[in-house]
Parts: sequence; C-alpha cells; structure tokens
Amino acid sequence: MPHSIEPRRRNLLVAAAVLAVGLALTGCSASESASPSAGDQSADSAFLAAHDLTGLDVVQVIERLDTMPVAERPADLFASVRPDALVLTDDQERETLLPMPSHEVYVSVAPYREQTHDCYFHSLTTCLGELDHAEVRVTLTSDDGEVLVDEVRQTFDNGFVGLWVPRGVEATLTVEHDGQTGTAPVSTVNEDDPTCLTTLQLT
Repeated sequence: MPHSIEPRRRNLLVAAAVLAVGLALTGCSASESASPSAGDQSADSAFLAAHDLTGLDVVQVIERLDTMPVAERPADLFASVRPDALVLTDDQERETLLPMPSHEVYVSVAPYREQTHDCYFHSLTTCLGELDHAEVRVTLTSDDGEVLVDEVRQTFDNGFVGLWVPRGVEATLTVEHDGQTGTAPVSTVNEDDPTCLTTLQLT
C-alpha cells in the first residue's frame, strides 16, 4: 500500500467537506442521491471558464480531472460522474452539467488488495484508490461473450482506471496485477447504474 494514501485522503476529505453541494451529490459514497436530469441544464460557459475547462467536451474534462496528479487537484471543484452526465459543482454552490455521449458511459475501477472505500458515482476530484501507478491488465467481457476491452493499463495517480463502456451492456470486468486477479460486474443498462467500482479485490 502506498505510504502517501492516508495523508492524501485526509487532505482531500477536508477539502471536500467544504463543498456542501458537492457532498450532497454523493461521490465516493455507497448511497445514491438525486441529481438534475442532463436535459434540465446545459453547461455554463462562465462556470467552465472559472475552472479552466473552457472549450473542453465531457470526455476531455473527465480525462483531465481523472488523470490529474492528486496533489494538483482543485479543492474548490467537485465532479460526479453519472451515467447520463458529468455533474460539476463548486464551493460557491454553482452547478453545471456536461451530458455524457449517447453511446458510452464512463466507469472507473479501483482494484485493491487490502484497503478500499464505498463508492457509487465516481468523483473525479476526491476518490482515491489503494494502487496508484500500478500496471494492470483489464478485460471487460459482455454477458454474451464479446470482449469489449482487453488492454494493459496503468492506474492513475488516484488509484483508478477509467473505461468508456458501451451503453446497454451487462459485463464482467477482470483485472490482473502481479499474479493476482479480481472480478466485478459492470452494467450500463440503467440510468442509475454505478460508475465507481471499488469492490474488485485482487487475490
């Protein structure tokens, strides 16, 4: 287990506590919470400009925030990944939505050996996994046998690997690392399916 995970977790949790609106969105939490429909709001250009996200689409925003070094992550921005939209809130209680692609859902997985946390909708700015910068083989196989992903990846600084998964599938995710393997179910069928997988233990 990386020696830096506990200080990083404490620092980010303190920052997240300030974001009352963001915490209400339940990133990295076992419980679900209501959020506006992607059709109810459109992206606010002033909001995006305030957080240096101008000109980026939802795929680019997710990539920037999820791959950003933990020490550089904004303490005033909370980004919750939902199947239908990326919900962005800040410490001024502003909120905006970036609709997800019509054909894909972003699902993040944090494989672990000993330490994990409850999570339902992935938070791009606060969630932390146990194994950062770890080389892993990721295989995603749909229930009808189609191999959707079969790649060697490196977990981000936050300990997660992000996958763009086709909508409307039930699948099994397998992660291998240093001779250990774990599996977890993945679903992109329902509008409230989880986007954060923290139950995949490597054994």
